[in-house]
Amino acid sequence: MKRYIGCDLGGTNLRAAIVDVETGEVLRLQSIPTLAREGHAAVMQRMAELFLRVIESAGLSKDEIGGIGIGVPGRLDLEKGETLFLPNLPGTWPNVPLVDTISSLTGLPAAILNDVRAITFGEWRFGAGRGVDTVAVFAIGTGIGGGLVVNGQLHLGIGGTAGELGHMVIDFNGPRCGCGNKGCVEVYASGPAIAAMGMKAVAQGLTTKIGELCEYDLNRITPELIGKAAELGDEIACEIYRQAGFYLGIVASSICAAVAPRRIIIAGGVSAAGRLLLDPMEQTLRDRVRMMPVEQVELVMAKLGGNAGVIGAASWAAERLG
Repeated sequence: MKRYIGCDLGGTNLRAAIVDVETGEVLRLQSIPTLAREGHAAVMQRMAELFLRVIESAGLSKDEIGGIGIGVPGRLDLEKGETLFLPNLPGTWPNVPLVDTISSLTGLPAAILNDVRAITFGEWRFGAGRGVDTVAVFAIGTGIGGGLVVNGQLHLGIGGTAGELGHMVIDFNGPRCGCGNKGCVEVYASGPAIAAMGMKAVAQGLTTKIGELCEYDLNRITPELIGKAAELGDEIACEIYRQAGFYLGIVASSICAAVAPRRIIIAGGVSAAGRLLLDPMEQTLRDRVRMMPVEQVELVMAKLGGNAGVIGAASWAAERLG
């Protein structure tokens, strides 16, 4: 059995597990607070301690672990094993030698990958992308991350930056995105964008169950709450998801034209909306794609849930280090 450690470095939590990279089975998953405000040196020390604890709790020795894979939220130098810019962690981690530090603290080889590319790799190997050679993944949450597998290879591009599907521009005069550009799809269809559409509807005094469900407290409006209103037949809530699905469908149409994926996989917290999001995406794909057989493209939900990143990071380490 080939075992590797997979880790998801989040702004709030560090999650790590031992993964059987031949089956995708997750063993001994543990989670601790990241405490990112303490700085990168302290976080890396906590990561190393977590990895050693996971190995010990599984009753294994270090010799039985092939290496460590870490999914990291931001821009990386994959060759040097350094973080370049982690926008959601205090200090942004410029040129932090993550791989060398973790290797020296644990005595195990390590590899890093962008966190959503890790989710993409995990879903392709063991989840919703299994069995096809080309997939595109949208991870929709606070932002919109993405990843591509093309012809059976995780597509990395320059420095692992390929696959930033949430930063494809759908309106060059649109609102400013957190990345600094204008009109990225993240501005229109991320979790906060969907919540903002709900807040606007309630603030404008429109007749909608969204207001009732949040007791007219705008701060309580979430994509999940809007989804509940839509399930109750609320037309404004349904329209919000139709709009978000349309925007995602526009980007997915461009991806179909560029790489002709056999599957488009929707992951992340907002994917819980299910058909509310997928139906307008599918309709938009059918309406907009002309130059490839769009009827052969499957639009599906991710299957691995919160473990996708851990599984993908471990599988990536196996590929890089094995």
